[in-house]
Amino acid sequence: MGRIDTGSRIIRATPQALYDAFLDPQAVAQWRPPAGMRAEIYNFDARVGGGYRMAFVYASDDPAVRGKSTGKADVFTGTFVELVPDARIAEQATFESDDPAFAGVMTVTTTFRPVAEGTEVTMACSDVPAGISAADHAVGIASSLANLAAYAERG
Repeated sequence: MGRIDTGSRIIRATPQALYDAFLDPQAVAQWRPPAGMRAEIYNFDARVGGGYRMAFVYASDDPAVRGKSTGKADVFTGTFVELVPDARIAEQATFESDDPAFAGVMTVTTTFRPVAEGTEVTMACSDVPAGISAADHAVGIASSLANLAAYAERG
């Protein structure tokens, strides 16, 4: 097993509301891209064995900012391998890239645990491609979780 990167956050929302936000493509487009990016969702089938294809597109015009797939985008596909309502989602994601540093299948397992303040959401990414730095990934996961909190808590 390769590297595992994790992030968690307590969000003032129910496990059901947060679980639903992972499976609604319109919601995913709003909260999942990290800061400085936007989502383009090409297809989305929220069932075990179903999946998605999407891109996170960089907003920056800085030529030093490069996507994993194209000049300004990280394009990836995913398959839902486990869906336990209001408790757990497991996805297998693969980046579309000619760079072998981004090759392989990364598993993203998200858990929703009720706590007094709301729900603790934990995202654990295993077999992270070597081309994704641990520091950048930690920032990206934290940013997505902050976006999820803003989305869910605005209510």
